[in-house]
Amino acid sequence: MTASTGNVTALREAGPATSTSLSRTAARPVLSARCLGKSFGGFYAVKNVDLDVEHARVHALIGPNGAGKTTVFNLLTKFLQPTSGEITLLGETITKTDPAKVARMGLVRSFQISATFPHLTVLENVKVALQRPNGLATQFWRSLSALDRLDARAVELLERVGLADARHALAADLSYGRKRALEIATTLALDPKVLLLDEPMAGMGHEDVHTIAALIADVAKDRAV
Repeated sequence: MTASTGNVTALREAGPATSTSLSRTAARPVLSARCLGKSFGGFYAVKNVDLDVEHARVHALIGPNGAGKTTVFNLLTKFLQPTSGEITLLGETITKTDPAKVARMGLVRSFQISATFPHLTVLENVKVALQRPNGLATQFWRSLSALDRLDARAVELLERVGLADARHALAADLSYGRKRALEIATTLALDPKVLLLDEPMAGMGHEDVHTIAALIADVAKDRAV
């Protein structure tokens, strides 16, 4: 993964997050950008960004505060419309696609500030995220079997991020690191092909950093991060 914006540098880990049958030479990037730029009133926040994001690998966008990292995320996920350049997701050009469709295609992001429902339980947060991909978002009635499947899948995701023991706790009562883990669980509920995490370890203590780093490596076994 490479990028050039003046102040932002994108790097890729030396090795894949896990073994994969995809050949590095044959595999097509799941997310690409070419000559991506965004200007605000003539000032370019980012310019000439080229990047390739590959399946089953962990990537990092590196730069000081104010360098434009979040702007790049906003452009890739279409929260901002690029001034220049092209974005491709899973072989399809998404440069002018709206954010909701991009998310449905499998490009999902988190934000710098943890975005959970503080007064819902941990389990309820994940169940809310699961409703659309399970076809329940617009239903006013649901069968008991559908609700049971929803509960089971939510618990499965919480087990993956190490929060199954806290499923009945309010999200507001979690430590910062565990809130970030919950946020990852809610993004995984959307079954993303590409998961963009905006400063996932900012403000964490050493113990939480190691936990989230291990979680990210695990999550990247079957998607691009």
